[in-house]
Amino acid sequence: MSAQPPVGPPPAWDLVTVPVRQGLEAVDILRRSTPLLGPVVHDGPCETLGFVVPEGTARGWDVPGSACTETAGRGLRLTTPPDACGHTGNATGTWLLPPEESGESTDPAILRHALGEAARTIEAADGRR
Repeated sequence: MSAQPPVGPPPAWDLVTVPVRQGLEAVDILRRSTPLLGPVVHDGPCETLGFVVPEGTARGWDVPGSACTETAGRGLRLTTPPDACGHTGNATGTWLLPPEESGESTDPAILRHALGEAARTIEAADGRR
């Protein structure tokens, strides 16, 4: 039996982007604290990491040093990694954690906490130099 194509509109999602260093720290924090880490894309040219979050997150996202891009209504699927600059289809992004190896998305509240902890970790590390 072959797999059936998805019926109806694709699942909607938003993309939270942060600088690579903060994003990698947050991924480490999230991997230790939650099994519910969603897909993560690395965009080398933009020097960012992007976290897939539920649709609607962008409307209330206000974390300094990050951005959240809406994708709702664009019909985007998580087959080709979006670039973490918020675009899709130009293949500049590579999956750090691909959709098939992760949950559907990362909980925005958990991500917000991890990004704050990552920023404090980086600030402390930079202060010791």
